[in-house]
Amino acid sequence: MTTHSVVIAGAGPTGLMLAGELALAAVDVVIVERRTTQDVEGARALGLLSRTLELLDQRGIAERFIAAGQLYPAHGFSGIPLDVSDLPTRHNYVLGLWQSKSEPMLADWVVNELGVPIARGREVVGFAQDGEGVDVELSDGTSIRAQYLVGCDGGRSFVRRTAGIEFAGLDPTTSWMIADVEMDDAPETGMRRDSIGTHAIRRGADGVVGLVLTEREVDDADEPTLEDLRGALVAVYGTDYGLRRAHWISRFTDMTRQAVAYRKGRVLLAGDAAHIHPPQGGQGMGTGMQDAVNLGWKLAQVVRGTSPDALLDTYHDERHPVGARVLQNTQVQVTIARGDERHQAVRRTMTELLGMDEPRRRIACELLALDIHYDFGEGHPLIGRRMPDLDVLTVDGATRVFALLHDAWPVLLNLGEPGGFDIGPWADRVRLVEATHDGSWELPVLGEVPTPRAVLIRPDGHVAWAGDLTDPDLPRALATWFGAP
Repeated sequence: MTTHSVVIAGAGPTGLMLAGELALAAVDVVIVERRTTQDVEGARALGLLSRTLELLDQRGIAERFIAAGQLYPAHGFSGIPLDVSDLPTRHNYVLGLWQSKSEPMLADWVVNELGVPIARGREVVGFAQDGEGVDVELSDGTSIRAQYLVGCDGGRSFVRRTAGIEFAGLDPTTSWMIADVEMDDAPETGMRRDSIGTHAIRRGADGVVGLVLTEREVDDADEPTLEDLRGALVAVYGTDYGLRRAHWISRFTDMTRQAVAYRKGRVLLAGDAAHIHPPQGGQGMGTGMQDAVNLGWKLAQVVRGTSPDALLDTYHDERHPVGARVLQNTQVQVTIARGDERHQAVRRTMTELLGMDEPRRRIACELLALDIHYDFGEGHPLIGRRMPDLDVLTVDGATRVFALLHDAWPVLLNLGEPGGFDIGPWADRVRLVEATHDGSWELPVLGEVPTPRAVLIRPDGHVAWAGDLTDPDLPRALATWFGAP
């Protein structure tokens, strides 16, 4: 039996991001992945949204993704366009970059740069946990002893089911087929809405045509065939446009479910294993990666013995409400996309509302995950929110706040008079940075906020404390989040 501190089931974007976070913290982690390569079938996620790009920026790798994609100044709420170019973030755009490209890039960082091993062609087929660890059984007959097991193994998660964690939610009411195909005739491109629902056709490179078709009847069981796709095309467009070949075909539904607990003992869940929802708004992959960044530093501190096991409970407390909001807004988007006149009346009203600046910015910030606020209690409005990526001047020169987070360490950023707080008891786990900054601080949704003299920034970029260095709450916040001195 081999040993690792953490076993991650699944090498999708969530599992990879979590492995990267743990590796930056020098935690011994291994990923178990059934695929023999990092190849991704089809398009899957079509891009990266603002907060996910910020997380990649916090680790110093955003530019490689940006260089490979295309920037768009607008997003959409069920197809209703939302200008995002005026939002207070350096990444006020949508990055068009298919998962088939972004996921291998993420894997390259995790495996080739950070040295995380992936046990490919294998799956987790069983596990048993005790008070000190988890024995994980793999499909090749081998086993691994670990302190923790994290299920990043998708909506049908074996880890979640075996742990006995309820996956509560709603059964599907609508299904869609999605495919990349070849056709003899030139199809009608763009969006179409009818009594069945919303459909889309786009032309890609090398004559490949992308399809998304709402089905007349819900089908959440069978894998679609070329003939199923042909029938759906004829039902909507009256022709199959000479459909002759499919590169791939898949089906998705509006099933909406969330794990009632993101943790059970030494077993944790992240990404689709913890929450599934329709793809409207393009939030799925990013929400999973954000789960990973929230969990990674906490799990690392517990594994190293810096923090008590109870710190892991804050992962559920913080991320479960975020997942619930994503489920809610995707349900709304599915509802207003329905083709009947009653739902279209709601859609017209929503379109009017989202044409106004304040509703547009609020909904856009929710879709882009810029408005997330973890409830840490009363205090400065920054507390619990993402730290703005300010330009600051340190003794080492000009830099950005996100650059201070590249190594995934917490940062106590002092913008007041140098000195005034002894970081000594936490010097082995928290970095004190003396800096200056000119200008106002603007947060999504809230607007400008008072400038604090100092902020304590967690490795995930959220503010744990803000105030004056003489504030007695500062040592309490340091001990709460980063261990007793």
